[in-house]
Amino acid sequence: MTTLTLLLFLLPLAFSPGPGNLFFAAHGARFGWRKSLPALAGYHAATITAALAVGGGLLVVAGPDTARLLLWAGTGYMIWLALRLWRASSLPRQTDADHASIWDGVALLALNPKAWAIMAALFTQFPSADWQTMTWVAAVFTINNAVAFLLWTVLGQSLLARIQNPAHLRQINRAFAVLLAAVAIWVDVC
Repeated sequence: MTTLTLLLFLLPLAFSPGPGNLFFAAHGARFGWRKSLPALAGYHAATITAALAVGGGLLVVAGPDTARLLLWAGTGYMIWLALRLWRASSLPRQTDADHASIWDGVALLALNPKAWAIMAALFTQFPSADWQTMTWVAAVFTINNAVAFLLWTVLGQSLLARIQNPAHLRQINRAFAVLLAAVAIWVDVC
């Protein structure tokens, strides 16, 4: 296995719209990329931990019932996030409001059904018997996701910088909310 092969597998998965990407795009639009860094750090610390656990056989040991429960919990969480985004004010970037924390990032990964599905597929396509290779795959996965999510965060901030009309901002929040809910439901159904 080469790193290039691994990246070619991961690029469309990490950069395509999903719960994490849409959350960070909306957060970047609302708070800016700097205030999104704690949640990004939490998400990706949880990502490397979860990827190592999945690579070590966590989903195999947990069984299909636990995986299905995680999927339902994740779908519910994504819909809850979408509802919060739908109801979000249309005010420009918030500097004094509460932004997502490290723990919000951890929770987002823990309840992100797309992330778990990708990790399961990742270690099915790139199985490894040794910890060194598994750690390398988990690290490449995490770094690739971090780049994708930071890009979505910056794009969200850039979008807000160009649109200051409160009515348009509310429409953007609602569009992100609909996309997030749709992705959550799609991941649950597929």
